[in-house]
Amino acid sequence: MERQVGIVRHYFGKIGVAAVELEDTLKVGDTIHIKGHTSDWVQKVDSMQLEHQEVKEAHRGQSVGIKVIDHAREHDVVYLVEE
Repeated sequence: MERQVGIVRHYFGKIGVAAVELEDTLKVGDTIHIKGHTSDWVQKVDSMQLEHQEVKEAHRGQSVGIKVIDHAREHDVVYLVEE
């Protein structure tokens, strides 16, 4: 099962980081599914930054940087994969 937790607002290609605006809580260790017009992959959240500081958890309304395994695009949807 999946539920939407955020939207990609920007992708930093040189460092492979997606800036995600959160609509729900996300934690390091969670599995996410990034899906968009040309994007579609599942990965674990290994690290997350909030205003250049490493965080273990972030909440609705915050924008976080997440290291991603592929090229994310603006408006891609981020889903939390729930067991």
